[in-house]
Amino acid sequence: MQKFYIIGMSDDHRQHFAPEVVETIAGGKVFSGGKRHHEIVRPLLPPEAEWIDITVPIDAVFTRYEGCPEVVVFASGDPLFFGFANTVRRKLPEAQIVLFPSFNSLQMLAHRMLLPYQDMRTVSLTGRPWDAFDAALIGGERLIGALTDREKTPARIAARMLEYGYDNYRMTVGEALGNRQEERVRTFSVGEAAQETFGLPNCLILERTAVRPHPFGIPEGEFHLLDGRSKMITKMPIRLLSLSLLSLHEKTSLWDIGFCTGSVSIEAKLQFPSLKVTAFERRPEGLELMMLNSRKFGTPGIEALAGDFLETDTDGLPAPDAVFIGGHGGKMMEIMEKIDRVLLPGGCIVFNSVSAESRELFVKAVERTGRKVTRQIRMAVDAFNPIDVMKAE
Repeated sequence: MQKFYIIGMSDDHRQHFAPEVVETIAGGKVFSGGKRHHEIVRPLLPPEAEWIDITVPIDAVFTRYEGCPEVVVFASGDPLFFGFANTVRRKLPEAQIVLFPSFNSLQMLAHRMLLPYQDMRTVSLTGRPWDAFDAALIGGERLIGALTDREKTPARIAARMLEYGYDNYRMTVGEALGNRQEERVRTFSVGEAAQETFGLPNCLILERTAVRPHPFGIPEGEFHLLDGRSKMITKMPIRLLSLSLLSLHEKTSLWDIGFCTGSVSIEAKLQFPSLKVTAFERRPEGLELMMLNSRKFGTPGIEALAGDFLETDTDGLPAPDAVFIGGHGGKMMEIMEKIDRVLLPGGCIVFNSVSAESRELFVKAVERTGRKVTRQIRMAVDAFNPIDVMKAE
């Protein structure tokens, strides 16, 4: 069984390690960490020390660890906070880990700000997608702490926030925290941060300055519409009933087929910020509408695809456990068969039928794929024709 001693540290070039850490370093033979860590701890290593750089691809690093009974690893801050200790546990679940944590960078930044941070929502954008950060924004978190990287910089993050209307925060950025010569902490408006350049490494904390409107049920008149046609949108009461039948509070991935204005996708993302939403629309104008509406209502993270759903390559997309069919173009059976191949166990499908013919098409397609209609609710809004909201499981 391999043993890893994982030592958390800051960027301070004059490290003050506890006696047990000093003893661990003195007795080590194989050491590992980032290039920045190596520069700092090099004077502390034994003369015959072997060093393994932690670089990508990470699998190559673990190949070099093979045959080493013990490895002393230097990592930034708390190695369990989006850190290397988690990677070791994932790659080598049987390995023994002895941990010597330090403050992580977001803790250090909160300390510099004298900011109580027990309620802070923390996310990592270091080599990760926007999903968790988007969910925190949409959810209106009061405090958001974010780890950054060379691509998702504070300026890029601020620009994304402005793009979706989230200027209701102030941003404090900590650069080179722990490095006595280079450390810098500055506070900006989101607009100011989007124009700044920041040194590496850095992290940031967002403090909400105002509550952004978060509607439950967006009136259809507030959406940008397809050629101004109010009939080409799922009406708000129908939309909310459809989302209710999709049971999205327990789902992870929604496919919206035939999104048109994007109203169902946007309403779903607003109410369930962590939900992965993938939307399909055959009309190319749909992409423009989705862009306009998602920015108006502050819902980043919706993946919108233009083109015939039946011809769209869906292999690389998150498999759905909820599907809303907003349009079928007379190809209900083919659409249902394609959904059937990817729908996760326990998943459901909701369809809004505007006619007896489309209702019959859906029922037949549901039965052909081994499912059944479990809910059917008829609803009429104002002077519009009644609509059957149908759920298949």
